[in-house]
Amino acid sequence: MELEQRITDLEARLAFQDDTIQTLSDVLVAQQRTVDRLQAQLGLLARRQEDLQSRIEGEGDEAPPPHY
Repeated sequence: MELEQRITDLEARLAFQDDTIQTLSDVLVAQQRTVDRLQAQLGLLARRQEDLQSRIEGEGDEAPPPHY
């Protein structure tokens, strides 16, 4: 009888662990999607920053207007 109880307990623990692993996997997938999205946004912001910086530096090279 004790062997049956131990097997039942082990089966219950295994089912709980399987559920926990699946939940953690789902959370990990969601987090990876978030990280991927944030990396793409960061890349876009970096390109915009570089573009703005080059525009600002390019404006400094222009000669002042003739009325100065």
